[in-house]
Amino acid sequence: MTLTVAIIGRPNVGKSTLFNRLIGKRLALVDDSPGVTRDWREGEGRIAGLRFRLFDTAGLEDAAPESLAGRMRKHTERALSRADVALFLLDARAGVTPMDEHFATLLRKGKTPVIVVANKCEGRAGEPGLIEAYSLGMGDPVAVSAEHGEGMGDLFDALLPYAEAVEAREAEEARAAGVAAPATSAGEDDADFAAGEAAAGEEGEEGGEEEDTEPRGPLQLAIVGRPNVGKSTLVNKLLGEERLLTGPEAGITRDAIAIDWEFAGRKIRLVDTAGLRRRARIDEKLEKLSGSDTMRSIRFAQVVVLVLDAESPMEKQDLTIARQVVEEGRALIIAANKWDAVDDRKAAMAGLQRKLEESLPQVRGVPLVTISALEGRNLDRLLQTVLRTYDIWRSRVSTGKLNEWLYSATESHPPPMGAGGKRIRLRYATQVKTRPPTFAIWCSRAGELPESYMRYLTNRLRDDFGLDGVPLRIHLRKGENPYEGRARKRR
Repeated sequence: MTLTVAIIGRPNVGKSTLFNRLIGKRLALVDDSPGVTRDWREGEGRIAGLRFRLFDTAGLEDAAPESLAGRMRKHTERALSRADVALFLLDARAGVTPMDEHFATLLRKGKTPVIVVANKCEGRAGEPGLIEAYSLGMGDPVAVSAEHGEGMGDLFDALLPYAEAVEAREAEEARAAGVAAPATSAGEDDADFAAGEAAAGEEGEEGGEEEDTEPRGPLQLAIVGRPNVGKSTLVNKLLGEERLLTGPEAGITRDAIAIDWEFAGRKIRLVDTAGLRRRARIDEKLEKLSGSDTMRSIRFAQVVVLVLDAESPMEKQDLTIARQVVEEGRALIIAANKWDAVDDRKAAMAGLQRKLEESLPQVRGVPLVTISALEGRNLDRLLQTVLRTYDIWRSRVSTGKLNEWLYSATESHPPPMGAGGKRIRLRYATQVKTRPPTFAIWCSRAGELPESYMRYLTNRLRDDFGLDGVPLRIHLRKGENPYEGRARKRR
């Protein structure tokens, strides 16, 4: 356990800017529009040697509980209850507003300690607001500029006593339990989202059979789809709590929210994303930012679950998203949600499979799982499919088996003749990387091998090595077998 810090405050005071500053990455969307953040986001914050778990929350608004703003406030309160200390952020240039005073009164009654932080204090324009912050009666305010990184030393001094209190509590609990004390908040960084992103896009050296294919860090699992198909509901049901904001309104989720989780002993980082609409229908800057954030999540995921609405499945936008996932080389799984509402399930399943075969021929055998996120049906099967597909996506075929396969494939169906009546020869094959499986074949006339023969080789690879449902890449190389000389030297 480590120090947990929640950033709270009314909308548009710079909470997400401060979050990005403290974690050292631009994970949270930042825009001038109020209320950009809706779900609370987690990250690993750091100031000098002090490390802590950090929550970025939605803006506090005084609204009816059943409204969207009211539900956002409820989620913020849930994040606050899990924090050891809260940073109550004010806009020093706007001064202390009646809404700030209202929520300060509520925070004083709560159990979570609060540090008042006056943001936007660069220059002299924020000095009056900083002085006004003393009137809240919550101790000395800390002056910072999240955008420019000013005041981080003072914020470190304000947080340090709470970090020391958490460490002392942990040490006392460890002594009572008779075990070694856990690492302090200034210990080593955990594997974060960026590390998972790097592992997902990592490429091996050509011919490097020794490439480590063991999982590194949590499995990066992105949940994507059109707006209002049940992505956040699915994530909540998997987690067993109302972690993400849901409701009848389309487009509630605006930025990608990563949540660490575990299933069947496997660590997983779930990433809930904003719904993707056709570009022609997007005219707001914020929605464009959300779409870009979702595409970033796809690029850095390892497995992507595309959630469909079973009552209106496989629309053009669904196929567009599926193709984008495949082009990025990510393992794709189709989840047909709201299956409990489908009347003729046999006909619906046949239609889905037919559309997949026709529209995604480059990824034969994409797994299709029918679920009900609201009722929690078939979710175990979905997760087992995720783990199985992930293992296929990072699988490796030995060079020896691959060349035996190449000999058999070319004997069964010889390559066609090239220019001048000379037959094209495929001499040698090796797997150059995993994630997704990528192969190189040395060929006498690489530019003359037709696309139809490449499809034949791809399908044979899938059939003979059980590689259905994941993207495969085959690169043709010119020249002789590059390893023939090495083999002679070993003899």
